[in-house]
Amino acid sequence: MFHSKIVGVGHFVPENVVTNHDLEKLMDTSDEWIQERTGIQERRFYTPPEKGSTAKMAYKASLIALERAKLKPDDIDAIVFATLSPDFYFPGSGVLLQHMLGMGTKPALDVRAQCSGFIYALSVADQFIKTGMYKRILVIGSETQSIALDLTTRGRGMGVLFGDGGGAAILEATEEEGKGILSTHLHSQGEFADVLCIREPGTNEKGHSVYENQHLQFDKISPQMDGQLVFKNAIKRMPEVTMEALQANGLTPADIDMFLPHQANLRISQMVQKFLRLPDDKVYNNIQKYGNTTAATLPILLSDLWEQGRIKEGQLFALAAFGSGFTWASTLIRW
Repeated sequence: MFHSKIVGVGHFVPENVVTNHDLEKLMDTSDEWIQERTGIQERRFYTPPEKGSTAKMAYKASLIALERAKLKPDDIDAIVFATLSPDFYFPGSGVLLQHMLGMGTKPALDVRAQCSGFIYALSVADQFIKTGMYKRILVIGSETQSIALDLTTRGRGMGVLFGDGGGAAILEATEEEGKGILSTHLHSQGEFADVLCIREPGTNEKGHSVYENQHLQFDKISPQMDGQLVFKNAIKRMPEVTMEALQANGLTPADIDMFLPHQANLRISQMVQKFLRLPDDKVYNNIQKYGNTTAATLPILLSDLWEQGRIKEGQLFALAAFGSGFTWASTLIRW
């Protein structure tokens, strides 16, 4: 039976650094307030905003991942692209990346699972490889979120959280037992769909106001969140789904060499770490530098560690995420 192993990772973030002090000039906030509540010190915004930025960041991250894997675009059989901020309402950004890479008519599909998107995309790619349908798959998480943020006092609750960036991982088939992706675990709870969402453009609002020459309502075109409810569920579901993965593989938290939590809020990551009783040297966070890059957070974490030389053969990695939907997911990877 085939298994999936990661043979290359890469990431790209825009050069434009937006610090908390920069946001102080735009809204009633402070560096102290943001760091105390989120742990974020700065984030990156794609500037100037331009068409195709989500796919362009994915392209640059993909080239790095391909180089590290010593592969060419022609060696890739398919793309699975996770994003909540595609370059077009439709089609998805997967086909844009496929064209940029010159991959002929090879398939590309998009996954809309928000902050859990990268693990969902890994799971889809893993199933393709396990069945023998494809040998190598490029898995992407890429987001341009800055253009949807209200960077005024009115929108500061969401505006201080998010950044732009893209990450890539290349999965390859292997027959080596006990290596690569050991399992993936996916969940959703749609009753909370409107707790964290952007309502427009969509088909749920009568009159489709976003398409009419009318004043657009702030609460329909900007991201909205019940922060307390999201926080409460995240600190429950992330350790829960991590334990699910460990138990499915006969492992315990003590077996984890590196835990990578979705980078939504440093306080969430710290509470999940505490629940799993993991020491600081077994948990990696970079939200301080990049903010919440949604589907891109986990591949950016992996690429960061790769660049630091902190990924070693035989290590057990646990990844967990929670986000809009609600969706949550985990995976165990034996390097």
